[in-house]
Amino acid sequence: MMLIPTHHFRDIERKPEYLQPEKCIPPPHPSPVGTMWFIRDGCGIACAIVTWFLVLYAEFVVLFVMLIPSRDYVYSIINGIVFNLLAFLALASHCRAMLTDPGAVPKGNATKEFIESLQLKPGQVVYKCPKCCSIKPDRAHHCSVCKRCIRKMDHHCPWVNNCVGENNQKYFVLFTMYIALISLHALIMVGFHFLHCFEEDWTKCSSFSPPTTVILLILLCFEGLLFLIFTSVMFGTQVHSICTDETGIERLKRKNQPREHTGSWESVKETFGGDFSPNWFNPFSGPCHPEPLRDGDWVRQVTLSDTDNTETMTESEEGKDKDSVEVIDE
Repeated sequence: MMLIPTHHFRDIERKPEYLQPEKCIPPPHPSPVGTMWFIRDGCGIACAIVTWFLVLYAEFVVLFVMLIPSRDYVYSIINGIVFNLLAFLALASHCRAMLTDPGAVPKGNATKEFIESLQLKPGQVVYKCPKCCSIKPDRAHHCSVCKRCIRKMDHHCPWVNNCVGENNQKYFVLFTMYIALISLHALIMVGFHFLHCFEEDWTKCSSFSPPTTVILLILLCFEGLLFLIFTSVMFGTQVHSICTDETGIERLKRKNQPREHTGSWESVKETFGGDFSPNWFNPFSGPCHPEPLRDGDWVRQVTLSDTDNTETMTESEEGKDKDSVEVIDE
């Protein structure tokens, strides 16, 4: 029996066949660069459609209920440009977050040939995901919706129908920020519109009837307040995760255990694509793409007690996600 210093509980088995690499189908050929990533999940697709519908509803109310009927053309033009620009950036960020590969690990690469090619040294292990038959590099986690292991996975968001990982976290942060901004902007315009209509004749405030105008504005106010709170909280948690270099999953697994602060300005620059510039706020500018995984990135080093056997272990992650580990020791 050997002990490994970690906060997870491990079951030790003496059967190296547990890895069962022969059952893994060889990974498919890499997709061409620029291939669109899309998750075929009914709930996620429905949530994405609802997101677009709500933004377009806000566009309709802002333009046809508040701005176009207004007699103050300067007010209408300025607010129309600002609101439409923010809405466009929000929807563009949503598309990039939804259609960008979040950092999926090659599927089915836990083959016997690949494991042997790693030439594991004493004290080195590889973690195999039995669900997608992939070797998991450090900080990768399996998503049951995407059915893939995702590098630096923070969480799966149904509103963007995708995981939030190292390749699309910037777009998700921009999406939450721009949605929060257009929600705040819409609430401010609704407030001014109500004040203006109370002072003037309601029939002159909108091309719609007064009851219809009130209903449309109340619905927009409710939508804006709800999404302002929700996206502001999500934006804050994402910025905190980036600054501390700790994903949401890692924070949940750590629970109450103390963690050494490892965040740095470098992690922020990697997420947003280099030194601070206007491109940080541009959804069409990508993050710093990590280098392709080398053989050493698939292997993890552990401290083992005295043993001279090749062992196989299973790690229980949160009670349900089990990985196989191959250990070679002197």
